[in-house]
Amino acid sequence: MKIALASDHRGYRYKERIKKILEGLGHTLQDFGTFSEAPADYPDFAFKVAESVSRGDCDRAILICYSGIGMTIAANKVDGIRAALCYDHECIKLSRAHNNANILVLPAKLDFGEKLTEMIQSWIDLPFEGGRHERRLEKVSKYETDK
Repeated sequence: MKIALASDHRGYRYKERIKKILEGLGHTLQDFGTFSEAPADYPDFAFKVAESVSRGDCDRAILICYSGIGMTIAANKVDGIRAALCYDHECIKLSRAHNNANILVLPAKLDFGEKLTEMIQSWIDLPFEGGRHERRLEKVSKYETDK
């Protein structure tokens, strides 16, 4: 799977850790930055990553900022994006099974420790359940295109 990855300055170290996890799991990465801890604005990175997923250049993405809130808000402004801020395994599961999230947003302020690899692997592997959830996502897509 080709996965886009980005963070702002507060998530830089976390992004580098996630990069190693994804590479270890055998995924292809496209790193959109930031490439240091110098101050950077999260929307610049969220938009680039979300657009890459929306266009189909990347299959999915992971975004990181301090709280995860800013990246989530910005990424969800791009049509076709379903960015989910996840802070535990239940959020991970529901974001994929019920919402078919194509961007995972993680807060750098939380240290998931050894569970981080498991959370990322679950988010990548879990399928979308479809069914009643498909109908709901179709309403979201229709709203995006009807604006």
